[in-house]
Amino acid sequence: MSLNLNLKFAARQQDFFLTLNQRVNAYFKTNKIERTANSEMVIKTIFMLSLYFIPYFLLISGITASLWVMLLLCVVMGFGIAGIGLSIMHDANHGSYSNKAWVNNALGFTLNLVGGHALNWKVQHNVLHHTYTNIHDVDEDISPRGILRMAPESKWIPLHKYQHYYAWFFYGLMTLVWVFVKDFVRLIKYQREGLIKKQKTTALREWTFMLATKAVYFAYIFAVPMWLLPVTFGQVLLGFLVMHYIAGFILAIIFQPAHVVEGTEYPLPDEHGNLENSWAIHQLYTTTNFGHKEKIFSWYVGGLNYQVEHHLFPNICHVHYRKISKIVEQTASEFGLPYKSKETFFQAIAAHARQLKWLGHKPELREVVVAKAA
Repeated sequence: MSLNLNLKFAARQQDFFLTLNQRVNAYFKTNKIERTANSEMVIKTIFMLSLYFIPYFLLISGITASLWVMLLLCVVMGFGIAGIGLSIMHDANHGSYSNKAWVNNALGFTLNLVGGHALNWKVQHNVLHHTYTNIHDVDEDISPRGILRMAPESKWIPLHKYQHYYAWFFYGLMTLVWVFVKDFVRLIKYQREGLIKKQKTTALREWTFMLATKAVYFAYIFAVPMWLLPVTFGQVLLGFLVMHYIAGFILAIIFQPAHVVEGTEYPLPDEHGNLENSWAIHQLYTTTNFGHKEKIFSWYVGGLNYQVEHHLFPNICHVHYRKISKIVEQTASEFGLPYKSKETFFQAIAAHARQLKWLGHKPELREVVVAKAA
């Protein structure tokens, strides 16, 4: 199915974002700080890269012969992959890490270092998800998802009745699917739909770069350990699967409660492709924050528990979200707009589980559930 990217947000309701933008700009100007990375972000970058690469070099050094210790190092690497994705790669590929394009491009390619492909991520996340958040058949983060039903308009199958139980297992497969399947499928799809050309690159360049970086990735993650260590392919594969399962699970449970959560909305365009709200107000209705008081958690997840701020200002480095969140919340309140937030991460997870259960109801039965709740 070809994506409909001719949707139009409402031209009215612009006062909110104009006011908000002025206030956020004033915050940076008054405090004489840049909107990009600061020393805290540089330290975090070093930490996240170290969380992945130090265990890797310890592994291939042969410093331990214990398979259990090796497996533990793979677990730590899984946290490192997630940390790189949540903090470094995410900001860089949004162009918010630095005001220098080459820095953003270089750090954005850390995604390729851990098995993914930066161009695919930019199209799916920056273009489709951030522009058309929670819009069925456009935002690929929610539709289609096969055995996981993330939007009310997605096709329902009987298995979905149990998705609030089994979804958690499949979340851990997220990065594995990216590495082995999704990157290839998406590059073909984006090439066919002309989205690669819009990124000012060519299909040949992206296919060459993706295949080359995946070859390097598989070489250092599989071939090097087997060459240097007395281990079997099965043992290396087990470590690889554990590493990616942990990374995928962490990434999924951070991103999903931001949009597939109790109380969110799934706006649909009319027959002419017009949406009810302006782009900025659309983000407020489809995005939820969580865990603002959990500072260590917030630090690790790259400020992505401030999803409202991130969606409104993806070009601002996440280390500034906590400060500007007060401005966003106050401005939304003044304009009578929602500022959705769960106090804790676990409340957000619980709300996500309830949303999965609601989406798992057969459509006609779900309407009965809604009517009874009302």
